Amino acid sequence: MSPESTGQNEHYLTVYRRGFRTWRGNRPFWAGLFTILGGLPIAYFPYANMHLGNMTIAMSTTAGAGSLIIGILLITLGFTMWFHHIVRVFAGVAAILLALISIPVANIGGFIIGFLFALLGGALSISWAPAEERSVPASEGPEAQVSRDGAPGTPERRQEPHDTAEAPRRPMLFETAAEADGGRHRAG
Repeated sequence: MSPESTGQNEHYLTVYRRGFRTWRGNRPFWAGLFTILGGLPIAYFPYANMHLGNMTIAMSTTAGAGSLIIGILLITLGFTMWFHHIVRVFAGVAAILLALISIPVANIGGFIIGFLFALLGGALSISWAPAEERSVPASEGPEAQVSRDGAPGTPERRQEPHDTAEAPRRPMLFETAAEADGGRHRAG
């Protein structure tokens, strides 16, 4: 074995874990998981029977079909967040609306458990944003890793000439009153 041959000695679980971590990082994973976990109790509780000794307690309501539809839609929205994350904002808004509708329809939103999970999943889906891809400019690639004397090593950093010793002022979209001095720099 040579040090250049990486990955051959890795355990298959490590490879799967890294692949899952990469997959999970490119989509609103936790939003989908919480939305799915919110849909399960909303769909389950209206059809569940609880046995206490010889007595059976049925939690079914007249709106059992509505609870089942809301639960299945929440589970579907959770999978949509995972596998079609382009529509994450729509799925998040729909999950929040279905969670709110589940309060009067589905046993107080699956006894508040399903309501809270679906609400959290919808909020996470709306707020999730994809990470910016890191791109290496062509001038900073491996070929540009040459120092001033021509030997490989640290790259040479180019300095931009400035009229003052201070760094140039970056334009900002919104400036606070302390920063909005009209381009004048204070001395001292």
